[in-house]
Amino acid sequence: MFLAPTAPRSSMSLRVFIRKPAEEDCQTLLSLHQRSKEFHFPWAFPPLNEQECKNYINRCQNEDFEGLLICHANSNEIVGVVNLSQIFYRAFQNAYLGYYVDVNFAGQGLMSEGVRLAIDYAFCTLSLHRVEANIQPQNRTFIHLVERLGFTKEGFSRRYLKINGEWRDRERWALTVEDWV
Repeated sequence: MFLAPTAPRSSMSLRVFIRKPAEEDCQTLLSLHQRSKEFHFPWAFPPLNEQECKNYINRCQNEDFEGLLICHANSNEIVGVVNLSQIFYRAFQNAYLGYYVDVNFAGQGLMSEGVRLAIDYAFCTLSLHRVEANIQPQNRTFIHLVERLGFTKEGFSRRYLKINGEWRDRERWALTVEDWV
């Protein structure tokens, strides 16, 4: 399913669009994950076998999870993935943001544009009030991206998530719809 992009918040041209993954994306995603495995380490651990990829695509059908593919506007190639997880509605209206890029497209600014579209989607389509990102302090690239998008650092969580067998600290960054619009 194609998700129409909203108006960009900067003067740069829109080079990407977002869409939901489909079953036929499994092999392409698997190739992206395997090709980018070392590049993602130790920040992200996407599915590395066919069954895990299928499980991911199925998870994208859940009400509390939105997986979005960032695709190149000219070639339709998948350049990265944005996930909005643990989506809560009612009084909280919150989601947690995660993303990763295909190593072949890293450093081109495409993920900044794609994450911007995903945040628009979170606020305008899902009607969320808040998007939160919990980032390992050493992951300067992700921190710089959320800073550019207007996120505010809210705190530090010691031993917040177990990553690769170890409990890791996180910086907590958040953006509310009032600060986005």
